[in-house]
Amino acid sequence: MRETDVVVVGAGAAGLSLAHRLAGRVPGGRAPSVVLVDAPPGPLRPPNRTWCFWEGGPGRFDAAVCAAWRRLRVRPPAGAPVTGDISPLRYKMIRSGDFEDLVARDLARSPNVRRLEAVVEAVEDVRDGARVLFREAGGGAGVLRARWVFDSRPPGSLPAARTTLLQHFHGWFVRTAGPVFDPGTAELMDFRTPQPADGLSFGYVLPTGRHEALVEYTEFSPRPLTAEGYGAAVRYYAEDVLRLGETEVLATETGIIPMTDGRMPRQVGESVFRIGAAGGATRPATGYTFAGLQRQTRAVAAALRRGRRPVPPPAHSARSRAMDAVLLRALDSGRVDGPALFSRMFERLPMNRVLRFLDGRTRLLEDLSVGLRTPAGPMLRSALELPRLPLRPFDTP
Repeated sequence: MRETDVVVVGAGAAGLSLAHRLAGRVPGGRAPSVVLVDAPPGPLRPPNRTWCFWEGGPGRFDAAVCAAWRRLRVRPPAGAPVTGDISPLRYKMIRSGDFEDLVARDLARSPNVRRLEAVVEAVEDVRDGARVLFREAGGGAGVLRARWVFDSRPPGSLPAARTTLLQHFHGWFVRTAGPVFDPGTAELMDFRTPQPADGLSFGYVLPTGRHEALVEYTEFSPRPLTAEGYGAAVRYYAEDVLRLGETEVLATETGIIPMTDGRMPRQVGESVFRIGAAGGATRPATGYTFAGLQRQTRAVAAALRRGRRPVPPPAHSARSRAMDAVLLRALDSGRVDGPALFSRMFERLPMNRVLRFLDGRTRLLEDLSVGLRTPAGPMLRSALELPRLPLRPFDTP
């Protein structure tokens, strides 16, 4: 049995971020010993993904940022688009492969973090710590004994909730024959896509040059599409809506992000915690996760370095979660027109303020100003009925 202070299970965005924050020496103190357990190549490894977030000024992972924008555009189903400058914020895009390479280089130089390629089969609470049972790629079994374990793997099931939708998407990294993109402006939401019977859909364009961009189709709805359905949706958006012309697809990405008002447990044992999306870092009403998990892992690393109990904090405030619950219910019930709601919000408020609201960084009066731009009747009705709704399990597709 090997012993260490901390085991981080999973090497996705949350696991890598926590390991990165714990790497290195502590002036005047002792850095905790850390083992990062990453699944061998195969189905248990996270697929290649793109993470987007916004922040002001330089960031911890800027070396992995492949593009950033200070101008965003939102297009309603019909009519003029809304374009805004979000300064001092920047909307940043990181591809998971670049992020992994950056963190791997830094961890390779760290004296207190080591990596283990293995499949974790169980995590058990024991006296004054936890045990992690694993099996390496060659078949050999092993055990890690740690004071603290942080599990970032996707949960096996979602918690019971009053409302659960899925944000599911499929995107193409494209190169076009003609210079059709504006690399200075990202299309945040383009509602000119055909709307599903339940939920809403929009396009998403992140240009990295005049000829290159990530072009994506996204839905908020109860169930994902088939592979053929996603292909047809992106093709329609690229060819019929954007009219990109001759296009080469360089790579693709597909994902599903739960949008739920259920509580994701952050502590599952005396010494075992969940972080990242598994620990509630996803903003329920938007699906954005990267900024939330950074707040969470920053707090955990600070607690560990100070010798405190490292319970991951909520990534989003109680007020933000309450507002998200109302919005999810209003969308799921069909009481509000999603494209109209989001389009109106960006049209009537400074885009910078809307982004801070979506990240839970606004004050109460600012939240009220956003609320006044939403349909009052349907939102109020949704808020009043929430306490009476039962918590229901969700069958993960």
